[in-house]
Amino acid sequence: MEQKKETDKQAEKVIEIKGLRKSFGNFHVLKGIDLDVYKRENLVVLGKSGTGKSVLIKIIVGLLTPDSGDVKVLGQHVDQITYKELLALRLKVGFSFQNSALYDSMTVRENLEFPLIRNQKNLTKGEVNLAVEEMLDAVGLLNTINQMPSELSGGQRKRIGIARTLILRPEIVLYDEPTAGLDPITCLDINNLINEVQTRFHTSSIVITHDLTCAKSVGNRVAMLLDGQFQRVGTFEEVFNTNDERVKPFYDYNFIQ
Repeated sequence: MEQKKETDKQAEKVIEIKGLRKSFGNFHVLKGIDLDVYKRENLVVLGKSGTGKSVLIKIIVGLLTPDSGDVKVLGQHVDQITYKELLALRLKVGFSFQNSALYDSMTVRENLEFPLIRNQKNLTKGEVNLAVEEMLDAVGLLNTINQMPSELSGGQRKRIGIARTLILRPEIVLYDEPTAGLDPITCLDINNLINEVQTRFHTSSIVITHDLTCAKSVGNRVAMLLDGQFQRVGTFEEVFNTNDERVKPFYDYNFIQ
């Protein structure tokens, strides 16, 4: 897939991170990072395991508190708002979990109904049914509506997980390793779906991944997290056009070995 053009720097910022630091005891994970995410942009975050990628997105949704720095999401300072305001903000930020996080005891329909019924109590049963069917159709799995998660393939579970994330129509989607554990063909399907979601629902996204094919396919920009800071940020080509020995192994492992 042809690399997308870099996001217009004049676009509206939906996430603004300045001087963010987070440590756990003597383990300094984030060491003063700066990062902006723009409206309708897919930003890919790359980095080795344990470099703080998951810590970053947990701070963005207020599950972890930073030691210092500022995190602003959709115009709100995450660590300065009330708990009620934080809950309201989280409804605008969808989280697509690595393991899809479906409820095994519920059908596909019930999995998608759950967040709607819990958060939009004024909807009629007909409106809930319509929303569920529209979202399943959007991910190409309307035919699975009455199936149990155990009856689905790994790729189908990923798609259903994304559908459930989208059913509340978030403005921002956080994807955690969306292609992990999938075969190459299914990975391509998920990459295409992430791009379709961006186009159809006008979402802004952070995509955490080790998969450089995914990064190249879906990322308007790529941010490489190394040694607690974003060392390289730009298009896929800009990030990997370097002799930096900390960066080259990512490319070599994905495309040479």
